[in-house]
Amino acid sequence: MEMQRAKQIVEAGEMANVYYNDEEVYIQHIDEQNEMARIFPLQNKDNEQDVPVRNLTEK
Repeated sequence: MEMQRAKQIVEAGEMANVYYNDEEVYIQHIDEQNEMARIFPLQNKDNEQDVPVRNLTEK
């Protein structure tokens, strides 16, 4: 995913179809400087993690 699209999703607070490793996730925060996203799987909201934005996909 491109950084600009990830920022749009976060700023809009929308529930987009975003995936990380084939698991649907919610993007909480974007760290533009390091190009990282704080995410959690929709099925396990306690499992927050920081991942590279480029590894996120939108379906």
